[in-house]
Amino acid sequence: MDSFSSRLAAAVGEYGQLVVGIDPSEATLGDWGLPDTAQGARDFGYELITACEERVGIVKPQIAYFERFGSAGFLALEDVLEAARDANLFVISDAKRGDIGTTMQGYAQAWFGDDSPLRSDALTLSPYLGPSSLSDTIEAARDVKSGVFILAATSNPEAEQLQQAKSNGRSVSERVLRFATEHSSGDVGIVVGATLELEQFGIEHLRETDVEVPILAPGFGAQGAQLSDLAALFGASRHRVLANVSRSVVSQGPDKLVSQIDKLKEQL
Repeated sequence: MDSFSSRLAAAVGEYGQLVVGIDPSEATLGDWGLPDTAQGARDFGYELITACEERVGIVKPQIAYFERFGSAGFLALEDVLEAARDANLFVISDAKRGDIGTTMQGYAQAWFGDDSPLRSDALTLSPYLGPSSLSDTIEAARDVKSGVFILAATSNPEAEQLQQAKSNGRSVSERVLRFATEHSSGDVGIVVGATLELEQFGIEHLRETDVEVPILAPGFGAQGAQLSDLAALFGASRHRVLANVSRSVVSQGPDKLVSQIDKLKEQL
C-alpha cells in the first residue's frame, strides 16, 4: 500500500481539496424523506458515495450520526465505509477519540486494525488529555499507512477558554500544532475551523509559513466560510487544507448532489 501522504496527495491532485461530509442527522434524513433509522443512514451514505465517486477524492463520515443507532448504526457505518473504500475514496472518520493508555490502543485497533470493518485512512483525535496520550495511536495508524487529524482550533464557543489559554507564552492551539509538526511524517494533521480568527488561537503564523502538515478545515459552506476565500484564510498553508462541506452539498436533496458538488468545486 502507498503511504498516507502519497494517497492523500493523489486524491487532492486528481479531485481537488474538497471533502464531503457524510452526516446523516435526524433533520437531514427527514429532509431527504428517509427514515431516521440505521437503514436511513446507510442509504444516505450510499447516495453520497455514488455522487462523490470520480468527482471528489475525500469523504468524512460523522461517526456520531451512525453511533446514535447503537449496534445497527455501526453495522450501517461499516457498510458505508466499505462502499467508500470500494469507490477508492479517501476516508477520514470523524470520531474525535481521545483517552489514555490501553483505552487508546483499543480505539487504534478499531479504526486501524488490519481486519477491522471500521478501517479508515484517517481518524480525528482529541488531544485534551495531553497530546502525548495520542502517541501510540499515531504509531498504530502509521504502521498501516493511515493517519490522524488532531483538534487544534474548533468553532464551538466553549473552545475559546481552553484552546486560547496560554502557558509560557504559547496557546494550547499552538502547542497542538507544534506537536503535530514534530510528530508528523505527513500523516499527522490538525483540525482548524475555517470560520475562526487564527490570531485569537495563536496560530496565525500558518498563513505566513507553510506548516507542512495537512489541515482539515470544517466551516465552509453553510457554516459561513467561503471556499473562494481559502487562500486568504490560510495563506502559505492553503495547499495543505482539506475544505470540508456537508450541509451545502445535501441541502437541495439527493437529486441535486452532483450539481451541488460540481458547483462547490468550482469555488476552489
